[in-house]
Amino acid sequence: MKKVTIIGAGFGSLYAACFLAKKGYEVAVYEKNESGGGRSRVFEAEGFSFDMGPSWYWMPQLIDSLFEELGEKRSDYYQLTRLDPSYQVFWKNSAPTSVPAGMEALKTLFDSFETNGGKKLDDFLTAAKQKYDIAVPEFLEKPGIKLNEVININVLSKALKMDVFKSVDKDVKKRFSSKEASEILNFPVIFLGEMPSRIPSLYTLMNYADMGLGTWYPEGGMSALANALQAIAEKNGVKFYFNANVKEFACKDKRVEKIKVNEEWIDVEEIIAGADYNFVEQNLIPEKFRRYSKKYWDSRSLAPSCLIFYLGLNKEIDGLLHHNLFFDEDLTEHGKEIYDHPQWPSKPLFYACVPSKTDKNVAPVNAENIFILIPIAPDLKDTQEMRDHYFDLVIKRMEHQTGASVSPHIVYRRDFCIDDFKEDYNSFKGNAYGLANTLKQTANLKPKMKSKLENVFFCGQLTVPGPGIPPSLISGKVAAQQVLKKG
Repeated sequence: MKKVTIIGAGFGSLYAACFLAKKGYEVAVYEKNESGGGRSRVFEAEGFSFDMGPSWYWMPQLIDSLFEELGEKRSDYYQLTRLDPSYQVFWKNSAPTSVPAGMEALKTLFDSFETNGGKKLDDFLTAAKQKYDIAVPEFLEKPGIKLNEVININVLSKALKMDVFKSVDKDVKKRFSSKEASEILNFPVIFLGEMPSRIPSLYTLMNYADMGLGTWYPEGGMSALANALQAIAEKNGVKFYFNANVKEFACKDKRVEKIKVNEEWIDVEEIIAGADYNFVEQNLIPEKFRRYSKKYWDSRSLAPSCLIFYLGLNKEIDGLLHHNLFFDEDLTEHGKEIYDHPQWPSKPLFYACVPSKTDKNVAPVNAENIFILIPIAPDLKDTQEMRDHYFDLVIKRMEHQTGASVSPHIVYRRDFCIDDFKEDYNSFKGNAYGLANTLKQTANLKPKMKSKLENVFFCGQLTVPGPGIPPSLISGKVAAQQVLKKG
């Protein structure tokens, strides 16, 4: 059997391991942390179970289809619950808005925002669905290696239909006049790495994923997906090595012959690097074999990092749903402090996930599990003083918006920020969401999946197709297919 060594155990790596093992390859996965899942790890403390990273489960049909390609059924591993309301938005000077799951209820909500809002939403989501239906087969599963993947009449004509040269913000403003409609529809692109005014309109497909396909929660928490993929991989003979830090590549004749794991050298044949692309290329690959320079990487536009608080409370908090967006400050100003003039934000928007509203197993009885996230610019100076400042800020705003007492009931707190992203994931500049999905960093303009080394491929959020759970899974599949092509 041909051997494949996979570095990292995030979503892309896990799917690549499953895909290749199903094809009869001997696969070994080396992960520097104590468990798999990458950013979707989980930890337990004081009776609480915390998902560390991704908290939105979107595109369930696409994820199910990826299970089917492995000859598996997702439902054999975990069940899904559709959230209704999908999420809640808090405003500065008005009552919060619950965003319902059903289309008719959504149209009624948008009618309350502006005249004919429901009809406008229907038309907008119809166009967003067309982009989704085109983008998934035409763009998501391309390796981004050859120009003819995108430079052909069929793909270009479809790209023009998707208005890729128009921004999300322009598309939304052309259709909607109300602040509420605009901010709700701009919300899904916030974590794509740019302001809605500079993200291609292609990404309104995220609105279809949000409102058309729904927001779901996997039984057992967000780590259920990673656990399922690891179980499938192990069932097919994949060997996992945790606390296994890959430190060096030994190369000869444009190939990696050995890798140093902790203090041991291991022979390799083919490699898929699902760990941070920048770290692998700039630290493990000898300079003469690197495709990109430090100057290139420093010129990349990154998606945000974030400051996260994992909180355990000894009481349930009224007024919060599973997903809560605090849009009670100015979105544009916060965006400028992330992208235009990187600095710690003056009045940040933030997000609170309360999985204990749906899953009572993640917290003790009559307690609450809360995950709070503030998007911030990458590579800022990360200090405990700054973390404490923002913790006090968001707790006070949460208490003001909900009318509930929060601070006196916190029995557990853990922070996670830029320095932790660097330490745990070797994350480039401590980013949380990969490269910004600007037009200049889309498809073939992302860092190449293929290394200059003949037996090294990359997967994950810094290469095609980009950040997010489904794209990361697809990235692993496409990298595995490149290995298969070599025979």
